[in-house]
Amino acid sequence: MNPLPITASTIVSAMGRGMSETLVALQARRTGLRPCDFGQTTSGHIGRVDGLEDYRLPDPLRRFDCRNNRLADVALRTDGFAEAVDSARVRYGAERIAVVLGTSTSGVLSCENAYAQRDDNGALPDDFDYEHTHDISSLARFVRTALELRGPALVVSTACASSSKSLIDAYHLIASGICDAAIVGGADSLCGMTLQGFAALDLISSTPCNPCDERRGGISIGEAAGFALLERSSHGEASFSLLGYGATSDGYHMSSPHPGGAGAIGAMREALTSAGLTPDGIDYINLHGTGTRANDAMEDVAVAEVFGTYTPCSSTKGWSGHALGASGILELAIARLCIENGFVPGCLAVTNVDPSFRSQVLTENSERPVRRVMSNSFGFGGINCSLIVGTA
Repeated sequence: MNPLPITASTIVSAMGRGMSETLVALQARRTGLRPCDFGQTTSGHIGRVDGLEDYRLPDPLRRFDCRNNRLADVALRTDGFAEAVDSARVRYGAERIAVVLGTSTSGVLSCENAYAQRDDNGALPDDFDYEHTHDISSLARFVRTALELRGPALVVSTACASSSKSLIDAYHLIASGICDAAIVGGADSLCGMTLQGFAALDLISSTPCNPCDERRGGISIGEAAGFALLERSSHGEASFSLLGYGATSDGYHMSSPHPGGAGAIGAMREALTSAGLTPDGIDYINLHGTGTRANDAMEDVAVAEVFGTYTPCSSTKGWSGHALGASGILELAIARLCIENGFVPGCLAVTNVDPSFRSQVLTENSERPVRRVMSNSFGFGGINCSLIVGTA
């Protein structure tokens, strides 16, 4: 594939608001995780973005008001992202910019709250607006409205690979000539369904998650929103681009990964092929690395099969928690920070790397030149997505 320039990025998570705060947290090795204090759930630790409860959307967007869209709005108004889109809209026209976003939960918290307030007959409150909050397409319609765009808008919901998959779908829209640019990324926010659902699966760690550790005990749920602007042309020197992608669906199990990493191996090899690279062309792999026993073991098998034991890799979910459908865009932003600042973040809170692992898992930050990063996102149902970003 031809490299596709990524000309603007923004991110908000428990690590901080914006690219600069995220960089500071990574370099200081400061986690954003804390004991769960959300709703009625008290188990484990979470990556929570403060201030969303009191955040107010602008009046023209008030009908979209829910935690997920509030989080998205914070990201849109961070890192100069909305201004970058304004400039692109002038270049291309509002109808030539697509919005392709990922989410796994959308505004389900609004539905949870409405259900708790139903009347004696079981009716939901009159002011509950499913279409603009909980509906899976709410996020894309909100972002398109907020940015005053009129191009195609769609939401990808492929579990934890959602926002990574949004880049692939946007690439095809641009390559086919349907649009000249696209807003990609996504948002997933804390809600009872995910916190209690993962607890019911016995996948929540009692301590802050520590992916790749021999004593890892599960995931910590986080929330995040992030966006990137893909353009047909960089209008200057392109220092950061989408270079390649791979996506597979092994369909092994509803919630457990293929133990041999079949789909993950396929996605990583497809990404290398589409980028025209061999494994030694990748300087760092940002692992999906959730912290569960099965996921981390599978990914190690897959990485070792494709890359051997030499390519540095780590998971950054010890900083942010697992942001589910937004994890891909969060880790894409982290990849950009690694390339632009010449460092690789080692896993947090790892005492001993699982001795059965063969891949080169880093446990401390390392300063080194980074040109190209592979970012992995794997979701329930056997969805696997690998992106390669960096300098062409």
